[in-house]
Amino acid sequence: MLEQALESKVDGVRYAVDGAVATVTFDKPERSNAMDLPMQGRYGELLRAADADTSVRAVVVTGQGRAFCPGADLGLLSDISATPTANAEEHQGFRNVLAAAFARVPVVAAINGGCAGLGFVIACAADVRFAAAGAKFTTAFARRGLIAEYGIAKLLPELVGGGRARDLLLSGRTFTAEQAFEYGLVQEVVPAEELAMRAHAYATELAVYSAPRSMAIMKDQLAREPRLTLEESASEATALMLESFGHPELAEGLASWNERRAPQFPPKDS
Repeated sequence: MLEQALESKVDGVRYAVDGAVATVTFDKPERSNAMDLPMQGRYGELLRAADADTSVRAVVVTGQGRAFCPGADLGLLSDISATPTANAEEHQGFRNVLAAAFARVPVVAAINGGCAGLGFVIACAADVRFAAAGAKFTTAFARRGLIAEYGIAKLLPELVGGGRARDLLLSGRTFTAEQAFEYGLVQEVVPAEELAMRAHAYATELAVYSAPRSMAIMKDQLAREPRLTLEESASEATALMLESFGHPELAEGLASWNERRAPQFPPKDS
């Protein structure tokens, strides 16, 4: 399936691989990368396929042109409003929108421009976010008569804190990449012309120097452990640590450090 995606753009989403880094690009310039259901499904499909591909060790998600993703196509929202019961299949659509959070491979969002609504959720579901200087963000939901969709009411407080999340969700106000950095939503703000290179360099560093199995388990821990007490968290982490002693990642990590070379870690599921 990935080979087919490498040959052509499908449903407004492009896929490419450079070394161990896959890049998923929203590419529907005539709609500023606004997302319809086929595009949403294709995004989820590609993230799941990249996660299953042992040659891919990190993923970058970005947009083509001046926008990252301004949310759902407004025509789609109009159709849903007119015939809400006809769209019951969307109840499982969150698995596509949140595909980065469910993937065990690390996902880096390179937010090159307008990031709103559904696109905002996609960015928040990534593990790390870089933004182009001046990029604009908004949750938008309250200003469209919608609710906090696709789990953003859980994701956003974990990223920026409860008070700031309430502000951004209830007001639906627009804020800049520089403010997003101040809030802790993005990790770096870089000049627009440097964004793709910076995000790819970061993803490459993950792919080369971090063990895939270690990153996959850490993503599981980060998703699960907020529900645990400190004692439960420490106990589970100790069990995972002891289990890791029997896997080849540790021996390779130590050997590569001692030999001052890049590690040759096995795939995460080996």
